[in-house]
Amino acid sequence: MTVFAPATESPSSALIARQRDRRRALVDLLAAVVRTLDRRDDVWLMRGALEQALRTLLPVRTVQLRDPSSLWSSRNETAPGAESIALEVPGSEPAGPGVLEASFEPGSAIGEWDFQLLGIAAHVGALVLEVERSHRLLGRAGLLIERPRAEAATPLIGSTPAMRVLRDTIERVSATDFTVLLEGESGVGKELVARQIHEKSRRRNGPFIAVNCAAIVDTLLEAELFGIEDRVATGVRARKGKFEAAENGTLFLDEVSDLSPSAQAKLLRVLQDLAVERVGGHGVHRVDTRVIAATNRRLGDQLRQKAFRPDLFYRLSGVDIHVPSLRDRRDDIMELATYFLARHKSIRRLRFSPEATDALVTHDWPGNVRELERTIERAVALCEGDAIRPRDLTPAVGGTHTAVFDGPLERSETLRLWARRYVRFVLARHSGNKRAAADALGISYHTLQAYVRAPIDHDGAER
Repeated sequence: MTVFAPATESPSSALIARQRDRRRALVDLLAAVVRTLDRRDDVWLMRGALEQALRTLLPVRTVQLRDPSSLWSSRNETAPGAESIALEVPGSEPAGPGVLEASFEPGSAIGEWDFQLLGIAAHVGALVLEVERSHRLLGRAGLLIERPRAEAATPLIGSTPAMRVLRDTIERVSATDFTVLLEGESGVGKELVARQIHEKSRRRNGPFIAVNCAAIVDTLLEAELFGIEDRVATGVRARKGKFEAAENGTLFLDEVSDLSPSAQAKLLRVLQDLAVERVGGHGVHRVDTRVIAATNRRLGDQLRQKAFRPDLFYRLSGVDIHVPSLRDRRDDIMELATYFLARHKSIRRLRFSPEATDALVTHDWPGNVRELERTIERAVALCEGDAIRPRDLTPAVGGTHTAVFDGPLERSETLRLWARRYVRFVLARHSGNKRAAADALGISYHTLQAYVRAPIDHDGAER
């Protein structure tokens, strides 16, 4: 680590003032770090707090504290024309020392005091990295007891094995800063998963910025994502892009598969260097932003169809998470439905009738969790009694259930007649193959034969 020698001039009022400033700066740095523990009991906020305090105390363009395991630890790039300094952060990490990197605007008046403060910050950074390292080791040993956070994101509802795997994956991914690709059908909750990753990461104190790539006009993509300088066109005011707005936080790029080829190329350039150049600007700006991309299509299929750039695909993929559809976790349907119903208990206290439960569980849910949530909202608004029935659900959910069961109920058909009709239906679906139909129904071949041979009158009555 670079060590700056203190001034050797004789004591003076200026020297005393500088010493007082150094003491105040050290107090400010330590106070910023400690406040994160007081506020959220989360050590992962300490690093961001230290960086933010340095931005307040020094005229830095960017400042980043990187641990040896970080993806960007070995990178020492900065924006063209900017002046930078990298200080070694001592510590006991086996992978090596950390790095405190700061860049300044060209021509900035950087004095000895500024370099001394960076040296002090490097030692505080060593403390921060050591606390993070100890936290990781305790977590792996199962010795941490974390208090629940009232401001956490909406929970992921579900107890099926698929949801347990998803939660475990989120926990592992949240401990890194790697780019994540979320794949899943529309409505499964990809943005909710992205928010969970953000809330559990060290970036949770930073912003979470969501962008719908399908809704951005191609000609406005650069200004929207990268920002624009003042007076590039008549009436245009300077503004940050989404990458800069998500500084020290997470940028969620939804429906990334809908980007045009030219937009894919622009995004690739930024992801490679984590640096953006505003429209009308003359230099690039490094950003400390984590990217989580999502798509309702399989990017591998898009790649084979030459609808997606291979280089961008390999930049986004690697840490992939598949969010399961609702029909692949049917045991979670009623748990989710009950959760959505409880959210409206201040309006009405309702329950599900057995028929409504049947209709909800047997529906295929092409709109997934989003469709289920809207269905429950409709039921809360239209239900006349205290129990939700199939007619209170959407036509796609309750209508099918009603069409299947109401006719036989009105005709007072027996269970045996219903079973015979259903066996014939399954047999027809298997093109008359009785062995295959029996396997599908879970009955023996001889039982199926008995159902098929039993006659049914034209009026539907059994004989």
